[in-house]
Amino acid sequence: MRKKIVAGNWKMHKNAVQTSELLSELIAKVPANTTAQVIVAPTFVNLAAAVNQLKGSNINVAAQNVHQTESGAFTGEISADMLTGVGVNTVILGHSERRAIFHETDALIADKVDTALKHDMTVIFCFGEELKDRQSNQHFNIVENQLKDGLFQIDAKSWDKVVLAYEPVWAIGTGETASPEQAQEMHEFIRETVLKAYGKEIAENVTILYGGSVKPDNAKEIFGKPDVDGGLIGGAALKADDFVAIVTAI
Repeated sequence: MRKKIVAGNWKMHKNAVQTSELLSELIAKVPANTTAQVIVAPTFVNLAAAVNQLKGSNINVAAQNVHQTESGAFTGEISADMLTGVGVNTVILGHSERRAIFHETDALIADKVDTALKHDMTVIFCFGEELKDRQSNQHFNIVENQLKDGLFQIDAKSWDKVVLAYEPVWAIGTGETASPEQAQEMHEFIRETVLKAYGKEIAENVTILYGGSVKPDNAKEIFGKPDVDGGLIGGAALKADDFVAIVTAI
């Protein structure tokens, strides 16, 4: 059985007080018997406090990024050792906003993946096409290349620390959503791409999340597709009731 995961990427939202308030709501409202692994990714400055507040709950904490080197003169950056040192063992890498706004390349993301895995962190690896890619029927090629160039340098044994997150860029924060059929088509292609490179066992066991304007009213239909194992949630993760509704849609 593949792991079902619902992860909330809070991006640059919520100060310390607001973070604590939202976490308190989630602790109270996320069902104890949920079949999904629940993850939240607050900002760097609130990670340590989030880890402490969530102790004893069924909610885990992820970071939104990590630097590719161990340490050094990199003002403003955060290392893997710093994250694991405060109890954060999961990191989101390759998010479309990191690629587009901060110009992170596949090669750079590959280095970050290697560093995170070296520190025994779980990587939520994000990838996906832009609207122009889908309109020109290049979406499968783009996704395949992002996987190969950013992730497929890892060895087979590292896959138990990898979660894939397909996020069509045209559906992030736009209100647009890939149809459940489009999501399934791409997730099936992703699984086939992993199969060709790493074999059947890894392909069948890797969790593939969908990210792109998932909401309470569309989550169940999207998650109901056979190759969709949960979601990487943006805006809806900032409201406890919406996020919990998505969790319970698994």
